[in-house]
Amino acid sequence: MYAVVGCGECSHLWLLEGRSETTECPRCGTRRRYEQRRTFVETDDPDHAREVRASMLANRQGEGDAFASVDSFADLDEQVADGVVSDEEYLEASGLDADEIADAGDRDPRGPVRHGSRREIVEAALGELDGPTESAVVEYAGERGVPGDAARRILEKLVRSGAASESGGRYRSV
Repeated sequence: MYAVVGCGECSHLWLLEGRSETTECPRCGTRRRYEQRRTFVETDDPDHAREVRASMLANRQGEGDAFASVDSFADLDEQVADGVVSDEEYLEASGLDADEIADAGDRDPRGPVRHGSRREIVEAALGELDGPTESAVVEYAGERGVPGDAARRILEKLVRSGAASESGGRYRSV
C-alpha cells in the first residue's frame, strides 16, 4: 500500500510505503501516529500515488493546468527509457574516444591510491609486515602514497610515543 500524507506543522506532502505505527515528516521532523496524519490517497499503485502528490504540488503553485497537460509517470518513464543515449554514443558523437576516456578515468592522477591517513598506513605496515625494518615500512608506505621522509618521521614519533618499539633495526606495534 502507498499513501500520500501531509504534515500538519509544515504542510509538506510525501509518500509512505506500507503502514507503520508512527511517521516522521522528512522536512520538519515532527513525529505523529499514522492515524493523525492527513491521508490524501491510499493505493496499491506507486505511480498513482506519485501522480496524486505531483498534482497536489502543482496545484499549490498554481500550475495545475500545466501539470494536466503532462503525460502520466508511467508514460514518461517509457518515453525516457526509449530516448536515452548511452554514454558511449554521446561521447563518440562529440568526437571523443569513449575507450580512451574510460582508461583515463581508471588512472589516478595523484599516483597510488591511499587508504587511511599517513599514520594509519605506517601502523598497518607494522602490523602486516614480518619483522619490519625502517626501509620495509618506508617501501610499504610509499606504495600507498606516503612519502618516504613522512613515513620515517611517523615511525620515529610512534616509537617516541610508545605506540611502537624498535629493537635491532626491527619495529613492532606495542
